[in-house]
Amino acid sequence: MSALIAQKSIQSDSSARYMSSYPAVPSVKVSTHSTIQRARSPSYSNDSMSSYGNQSTMNSTYHYPEIQRQSPTVLPAFLSGSYDNVDSEYLPLLSSAETQSSMAAREVVSTARKMALNERTIIKGGCWDYLNAVFNRAGVSRNTIHKGTYAQGPYANSSDIETGDWLYYINHGYNGIEHSGLFVGWVDERAKQALILSYAGENRREPARYRVYDLSNVYQIMRPSV
Repeated sequence: MSALIAQKSIQSDSSARYMSSYPAVPSVKVSTHSTIQRARSPSYSNDSMSSYGNQSTMNSTYHYPEIQRQSPTVLPAFLSGSYDNVDSEYLPLLSSAETQSSMAAREVVSTARKMALNERTIIKGGCWDYLNAVFNRAGVSRNTIHKGTYAQGPYANSSDIETGDWLYYINHGYNGIEHSGLFVGWVDERAKQALILSYAGENRREPARYRVYDLSNVYQIMRPSV
């Protein structure tokens, strides 16, 4: 029994010497504070926001392609001269009248153009005498399509009027007198503005001229026919 006690005493001394030969291990402190950080919302400086805004504006600005302008109308040889009794901007309309109308209308428009621009014909009398000469030279007859009176009408609609028609209308550009002229074509149909071959007469010794007239009050239409 005494031998067993002596053995345990020796083991205790050995353990004490063994533990004392090594430094004590410091205790570990466990922190319960979470180290996970929330993701921060991105922050932008004023400069970067301004740059982004400018970039957005630049990207949203669309440059439309340039419109291809049409080439000027090529006029036929018989309208290639220089004239003082027709504005050059209306020559394409006059050319179209001679190429896209009925045969009888073409004869009238062509004959009138030769008399006015090429020959500069002077006819004794007024507007009626001049257009009567045009129709006779063209070799066509005339049919009355619409007939009213100067004061009471009824007045024709714009859709009733065709190229080559001999019109009677109120001349709103000259004291509202009655006048007659040869219809060439519409310059602005909605506004009742049309290109008309008009002969002043009144002993002016001037050839007929192409002018724009207000056709709000056309009270008679005579149409050429073969």
